[in-house]
Amino acid sequence: MNELEASQTRKGDAEPSEKRRILIVDNDGDSTHLVKLLLERTGHYVVFEENDATKAHRTAQNLKPHLILLDIMMPAIDGGEVAAQIQADPELKKTPIIFLTALVTKGETAAGLRMQGLPFVAKPISIPELIQRIEENLPARGA
Repeated sequence: MNELEASQTRKGDAEPSEKRRILIVDNDGDSTHLVKLLLERTGHYVVFEENDATKAHRTAQNLKPHLILLDIMMPAIDGGEVAAQIQADPELKKTPIIFLTALVTKGETAAGLRMQGLPFVAKPISIPELIQRIEENLPARGA
């Protein structure tokens, strides 16, 4: 985490213009970095990457993100298990999670289907579609 990211994490939610914190968990570092760059380019988000699913819950505890983007198919532990850990954590259970997956089609995503009760975005990721899903699932400021 660089100094800018750390200072934004420490600020909390007191300032209405604060960028929303998003944690992206995917074992593909190239993909997470590209999504991070494209989301941050909007000026609305600060995105943190975790490429080791076994560390995802701890990273979420430390960052307290406003929303988590979570790949389903990862080595060692899958996204469903990570989601269950996060949802069982009293401090994180209200954090929205959006699954990222190659297991579904764009049509299934558009139909509003859910996995484990959570929304998802089909891979390859369309950034405009991802931003739409993020905005639909982010909690209201101050909530």
